Amino acid sequence: MTVTLADVAARAQVSPATVSRVLNGNYPVAAATRERVLRAVDDLDYVLNGQASALAAATSDLVGILVNDIADPFFGIMAGAAQSQIGGPEGAGAGRAGGEKLAIVCNTGGSPERELTYLTLLQRQRAAAVILTGGAIEDPEHSAAVAAKLGKLADGGARVVLCGRPPLEFPGGGEAVAATLAFDNRGGARRLTEHLLTLGHRVIAYVAGPVERTTTRHRLEGHRDAMEAAGLGRTVEALTVHGPYDRRSGYDATQELLRREPALTAVVAANDTVALGACAALRELGRSIPDDVSVAGFDDLPFSADAMPALTTVRLPLHEAGARAGRLAMGREAAPAGGIATVPADLVVRGSTAAARG
Repeated sequence: MTVTLADVAARAQVSPATVSRVLNGNYPVAAATRERVLRAVDDLDYVLNGQASALAAATSDLVGILVNDIADPFFGIMAGAAQSQIGGPEGAGAGRAGGEKLAIVCNTGGSPERELTYLTLLQRQRAAAVILTGGAIEDPEHSAAVAAKLGKLADGGARVVLCGRPPLEFPGGGEAVAATLAFDNRGGARRLTEHLLTLGHRVIAYVAGPVERTTTRHRLEGHRDAMEAAGLGRTVEALTVHGPYDRRSGYDATQELLRREPALTAVVAANDTVALGACAALRELGRSIPDDVSVAGFDDLPFSADAMPALTTVRLPLHEAGARAGRLAMGREAAPAGGIATVPADLVVRGSTAAARG
């Protein structure tokens, strides 16, 4: 026999309207009353009709989290942390149907077309919120299309959060985004290169990410700023190679950079995974790290401390940023002043960097 909302109300000794308020989480209910309703839901194993609820309300119980590659720890950490908040605060009310949402991770593979497709599908499903993680593609037409999609989602009642992305301009200047959590990629990259310069390095190569990504541009700009301040800006272009954010890219690019400049003493990588590839190439060519060539990464992914030697890198608080994005998407945290918060990037010095030989 199907359990109805009225059955739950009778069991909890409240009105059906009160049960609805507790389950939808859209109206304040006394803690004791909420607990009584949730206990009745558990006892009767009541399941809310999600489709009917979505039709009656402006939004559904669905929250979309867009990532470039869920297998990449950079995105996996943020998505997992966001989901921990979307399903309800960690450790609170596990298994209970009291205002929680269903998080769906949408893996775009870095494809602009897939990104737009997922946003369209989330709009059709009346998603309650959308979180976009990682850098954006630097293409005016695509940026305008994404802004238009997010504007429509917001108009339908969805909260939109950018995590690790720069702010977007929306049609008509509307406030379509609940919050933007922007990583300080430029500042972190500058401090990393300044560290190498302080150690005495002057021939510094850079393995950059894909040309079309905002993260790539911002990190490269930070590196260039430090080099120019040291009077070495003219060497940046000749000693920069672009590629994907993967290990193979670091390996291939480092071999190419050593062909261009055998005397280089340091390699700065676009991220920690790329840095591992750079280390592999250097070892294969008989170069010692850091005695012959120093290597530095970015992000401070979990494996960076266990590399041999441990990677000097820039730490981004990915878990904390993802969790905050989840709370913002759920309306459990107020948006920062002006809608934008800069997430700090801190230098972490380990054994993969040392002074250049004089």
